[in-house]
Amino acid sequence: MLRTISRLFKLCLFLLLVLAAVVGWYATQPLSLRQPTVDFEIARGESMRLISRKVADAGVEVWPPALSWLARLSGHSIRIKAGSYRIDKPLTAWELVSLLSTGANAYSDVALIEGWNFARVRAVLNAHPELAHETAVLSDAEIMVRLGAPGTLPEGLFAPDTYSFSRGSSDLELLRRAQQRMQQQLQREWQERAQNLPLKTPYEALVLASVVEKETGQAQDRAQIASVFINRLRIGMPLQSDPTVIYGMGPGFDGNLRRRDLQADTSFNSYTRGGLPPTPIAMPSVAALRATLHPASGNYLYFVARGDGSSEFSRTLEEHNRAVQRYQKSGKK
Repeated sequence: MLRTISRLFKLCLFLLLVLAAVVGWYATQPLSLRQPTVDFEIARGESMRLISRKVADAGVEVWPPALSWLARLSGHSIRIKAGSYRIDKPLTAWELVSLLSTGANAYSDVALIEGWNFARVRAVLNAHPELAHETAVLSDAEIMVRLGAPGTLPEGLFAPDTYSFSRGSSDLELLRRAQQRMQQQLQREWQERAQNLPLKTPYEALVLASVVEKETGQAQDRAQIASVFINRLRIGMPLQSDPTVIYGMGPGFDGNLRRRDLQADTSFNSYTRGGLPPTPIAMPSVAALRATLHPASGNYLYFVARGDGSSEFSRTLEEHNRAVQRYQKSGKK
């Protein structure tokens, strides 16, 4: 009986040594990727067996049992970090296990939404737990210095999008990417603009696009709304855009725009001042930029919200007043 137990013990020990040798050899073998970038998500509490299968299914050429045993035998399986991972170059099985146990390649993302102003962008970045908050102690002006644009106001200069980043990345670096993306989008749209627009520079297009962004309730109206503002600029008529007034009121706006607010002069009040606001009032989408630089044809000068997100367009003040009476009591445009 003892001899049998001894034989079984030796056999088990031998098998464990063979398994350790195989796993050790496998740990140094390079793992290729089935596509240029492999993304996968690890949830808190998932077993190493399930994680190994997820990694393989995502596109890493790994043998799941070997990866699972490597993590267990090395003690890393209890230290695997939950999160989103992105792999963009070949690595060994050991490097993969180390990566999963340190979370070094885990990434996150943050959405910057079209129509947000820069104060909202800063608040969202400051609140994100997985960003390094380098900008938290900087003023807007100091941020623009760090971004290589001293003396430039930041409003509207960042492209709305969802940005992925490695956890612990600087929020300043994320802003730099958003700034570069907006410049690329703006220059591309400006180069392809329609002829004879009353806009002298790409920045003027950016300013007007931000107003179009804030005024658009439904996408199909965007180019027509842009045409109203373009037509007004052509004849020297004030834009009379409520969002510009609200922006000029700053944090003091309580959600209720009153007649006296429309009459209170600020540099952003497009009822009391002609032309464009001095800066954008929000981040415009590519669609708003494109509509601004390719407005719909026609001679509309007014529009009013119907209450369902769409707009009613008019050519004359008389038509517009009737539309206002039809759709709402307080006029707009």
